[in-house]
Amino acid sequence: MQYRVVAVGRMKDAALRAACDEYLGRLRRYAKADETEVRDEARLAGAIPDGARLIALSRRGAPWSSRDLAERTARWEREARDVVLAIGGAETLPAAVLARAEDVWSLGALTLPHELARVIVFEQLYRAYTIRRGEPYHRGS
Repeated sequence: MQYRVVAVGRMKDAALRAACDEYLGRLRRYAKADETEVRDEARLAGAIPDGARLIALSRRGAPWSSRDLAERTARWEREARDVVLAIGGAETLPAAVLARAEDVWSLGALTLPHELARVIVFEQLYRAYTIRRGEPYHRGS
């Protein structure tokens, strides 16, 4: 099983790139993970491998707590399917990608730059694994 974050747009901000790389590196201690950047929303569907579980990130989705995500990652591992998390750009995700998604996850009602959303997704995946392993990183309820 592998995680892949597919995001519209390039990571231009050096500080956010460093944060993304930090959490991606931490996550890779527990699971295979990578990221794919696409130029625009029209190319997003082509970056999603056949058979992968698609999780779309959208304000219209359900909010998941860190513990909810930890439970989901455990289930996803048991089911042994690759997981793609799709992050749209300024135009959000295309309707076809949202319709194809098995789940739609909301990071909250705030509008976030796609670069920041990517950092949050990697951090939350890392946090989910530390929760599952009982490691002290997560101090929330």
